[in-house]
Amino acid sequence: MHMTVRVAVSGASGYAGGEVLRLLASHPDVEIGAVTAHSNAGDLLGAHQPHLRGLADRVLEPTTAATFAGHDVVVLALPHGASGAIAAELGPEVLVVDCGADHRLVDPADWAAFYGSPHAGTWPYGLPELMHADGTRQRAQLRGTRRVAVPGCNVTAVTLGIQPGVAAGLIDPTDLVAVLAVGYSGAGKAAKTHLIAAEGIGSAAPYAVGGTHRHIPEIEQNLRAVGTEQVRISFTPVLVPMSRGILATTTAPLAPGVDPGSVRQAWVEAYAAEPFVHVLPEGQWPTTAASLGANTALVQVAVDERAGRVVTVTALDNLVKGTAGAAVQSMNLAFGLLETTGLTTDGVAP
Repeated sequence: MHMTVRVAVSGASGYAGGEVLRLLASHPDVEIGAVTAHSNAGDLLGAHQPHLRGLADRVLEPTTAATFAGHDVVVLALPHGASGAIAAELGPEVLVVDCGADHRLVDPADWAAFYGSPHAGTWPYGLPELMHADGTRQRAQLRGTRRVAVPGCNVTAVTLGIQPGVAAGLIDPTDLVAVLAVGYSGAGKAAKTHLIAAEGIGSAAPYAVGGTHRHIPEIEQNLRAVGTEQVRISFTPVLVPMSRGILATTTAPLAPGVDPGSVRQAWVEAYAAEPFVHVLPEGQWPTTAASLGANTALVQVAVDERAGRVVTVTALDNLVKGTAGAAVQSMNLAFGLLETTGLTTDGVAP
């Protein structure tokens, strides 16, 4: 029997909400219901998302629990700190998918330290490929759930890049170093001086340096789930002049006694059955261009024997696999649909 899921999308005038709508528009099992916004309520969606031609005449409604009545799924693409209150008004029968950070962290102390507000609670984590110490994957916890916390985009890139090495005991997880090149859409649509074209074009700019980025506790949480108690990471994101994409280079010391020639196989085996995480052939390195518009994470791994470190590079589209694609993938699992439905592994090139 064919199932049709009615989905409402909040924050529809923003980048994440717009990308969710783009994916849902071609999903065979979805009917798009209400599209909502806050300050842009009352506008036509096409004024803010002109590329979504099939939805351009939709009117943006207010983001209220009343607007969401009658929907099977509510996607919250709201600023951090805004999801908890509206989610609390939605019934347990509704699948609520939070693309913000409000429900990702398990430890309230981590939330308080990095976000400075009361913790809204912890929901099942929307990274199906997350490995667990018992050999299972996170997708098992997403089947049938009615609450999903979508991961941070940078978190997804670092986690998928390094977790096979942590799980197999091949690296020292207390000395992780991650440097990321990040596209400007990851900063959202808000008008800020350092994000305008005159400031960004031709410039690479680090931000949240020195252990201050809010994705750090989330990365550490994920890698502890893989099976290690102690995780320590130096994490430095860098804005680069591209609209979309993340290229994450993560390194760690090779564990004592590990044969460098055996390292790559751990990544190959970890992702052999994963439809959206692809370990590239040896010698081929991930690029953000190759993942543009696709729900794929492209991964490569090498051993720098001179430095004694494992080097992983992961490329993904921050708006697809990093956000909206993860939301749709998790929604599919929650409703018992084929996990890959409505999602593509083919990028847009050139």
